[in-house]
Amino acid sequence: MEILAQILPLLILVAVFYFIIIRPQQQQAKKHKEMVDNLQKGDKIITAGGLYAEVIKAEAEYLKIKLNDDGQTFRLSKDFVSKKQDESVSE
Repeated sequence: MEILAQILPLLILVAVFYFIIIRPQQQQAKKHKEMVDNLQKGDKIITAGGLYAEVIKAEAEYLKIKLNDDGQTFRLSKDFVSKKQDESVSE
């Protein structure tokens, strides 16, 4: 009984830590992965470096993107997509 009284506060602390820090972070990472996996041609994104780009083609590991209308395309790892650009953002 005495051991349970000593371990119980530690278990409660671990549970609180999980539900306040770890679980929300996992949910956010899952949501971000779904967003990146569902990118299609024409979607506008913001890279981790802060560049605004348009998706030309989505591949397994990479995205072909263009930064401007000059016709130059780049390959960007999906790991570096920060977020999808909102429609309300003007250039």
